Amino acid sequence: MEAKGTKRIKVLIVDDSILFREVLSRSISADPLLEVVASATDPFDARDKILRYEPDVMTCDVEMPKMNGIQFIRQLLPQYPLPVVVVSSVSYAVFDAMNAGAIDFVTKPAKKDAANIEKFIDELISKIKVAANAKVTAPKNPPAANIAACNKPDAKTIIAMGASTGGTEALYNILTCLPAQMPGIVIVQHIPPTFSRMFAERLNDQTRLNVKEAENGDWVESGKVLIAPGDQHMSIKRIGYKYKVNVYKGEKVSGHCPSVDVLFDSVATAAGKNAIGVILTGMGSDGAKGLLNMRRMGARTIGQNESSSVVYGMPRVANEIGAVENVAPLQKIPQLLFKL
Repeated sequence: MEAKGTKRIKVLIVDDSILFREVLSRSISADPLLEVVASATDPFDARDKILRYEPDVMTCDVEMPKMNGIQFIRQLLPQYPLPVVVVSSVSYAVFDAMNAGAIDFVTKPAKKDAANIEKFIDELISKIKVAANAKVTAPKNPPAANIAACNKPDAKTIIAMGASTGGTEALYNILTCLPAQMPGIVIVQHIPPTFSRMFAERLNDQTRLNVKEAENGDWVESGKVLIAPGDQHMSIKRIGYKYKVNVYKGEKVSGHCPSVDVLFDSVATAAGKNAIGVILTGMGSDGAKGLLNMRRMGARTIGQNESSSVVYGMPRVANEIGAVENVAPLQKIPQLLFKL
């Protein structure tokens, strides 16, 4: 039963499958904090129901008749800044949806057994709740890369970044502004397995940097970006004047695998004052303690500010515990990184 005085989050479901709409509607409404106020078969039906029911969050399929979900999101958000959680099969299209302004995505279960469906529903409900408090902005083109190339960086220097909700676009906006001659970069982005590889491939195609999903034994090198696999921790160790990556299965740390704290703690130990740590948009506190450890070991640290964060969780906690030396809006982080 709904707690007295608690306002339930109003959800609109948009999907062309009547069976899928019914399953989602029944499952989401079973949560005491959520209420499915309407469902829609396509974007035109959804537009009318947005006006009528004023939902707090919309779930949206990508492949739909009349207009696909990505086009719908691009046209919708400038007029109605509504948090959107995309529901999709495994596809590069989810990154187009994030670029269009969606808050997050959930992948449809490949196997329709009870355990996979239950896991999918639990993940969707969790992301709807996060999206309800997220900042929604219409998509913008990333700033033009205006940082000139530099001399070959010192091999001892390393940049470590951590992000969660909203992080795929935040990282894209930072990395597209950086020249090829940058210190090696290691990244933990909370993202499902398979999508971490796809995300790395997308960044490799769209930036000057050499981006790949990290593999055990990879070296951190100038101009290279290594992204943790979506279901494995990533840490670094120092060998001489270079750093090697360790990728491994493990229990969740700070609620996540991969964990930003795991990466940042290893960078603090291996690189000390030769590191720069960056904590970006995301729910929760993963990375805050690790960033504080980095700062205590002499690293320079940056935290994304509230106004440019989709969810001001991880950077807020890091700032509150004294881990953040420099608070900056997303668009100024590339120049600040280069300066540091």
